[in-house]
Amino acid sequence: MKVTRPMLVAAAAAAVFALAGCGSGGDGEAAVPKTATGSLEHLAAEAKCEPNMQTDADEIRQAICKTGKEKYILVTFATDRGQREWINSAKDYGGYYLVGRKWVAVGHEDVVTSLRGELGGDIEIGTDHSGHSDEHSASHES
Repeated sequence: MKVTRPMLVAAAAAAVFALAGCGSGGDGEAAVPKTATGSLEHLAAEAKCEPNMQTDADEIRQAICKTGKEKYILVTFATDRGQREWINSAKDYGGYYLVGRKWVAVGHEDVVTSLRGELGGDIEIGTDHSGHSDEHSASHES
């Protein structure tokens, strides 16, 4: 199956919308382990999740994982460039991204922060559109 850019953006958007919501902030940062590497299955095992595969293609593999009542998306990429393009497109939809080498976990802030304690990586935050809705609506009023 050939995965196209529109498919990747759609998958990113679906992940963000499925996981959108408010997360609670942490009480501080714990020590962050060395960033994990490996296959989607290896990363899922490190995070103590049994992945529910959604996409299994040469360029991208994506699964839904659960931690308690919370869900998150775990994605692996064939190339660093493919990963960066996916993140750049997905961040337009907001959300929280835990980023490792050729992998990303997407979920609520508290879930991503907790996963960082298992997988390492860097947290990136998507675009916050919450402050723009009133301005946008006001500009379209008659």
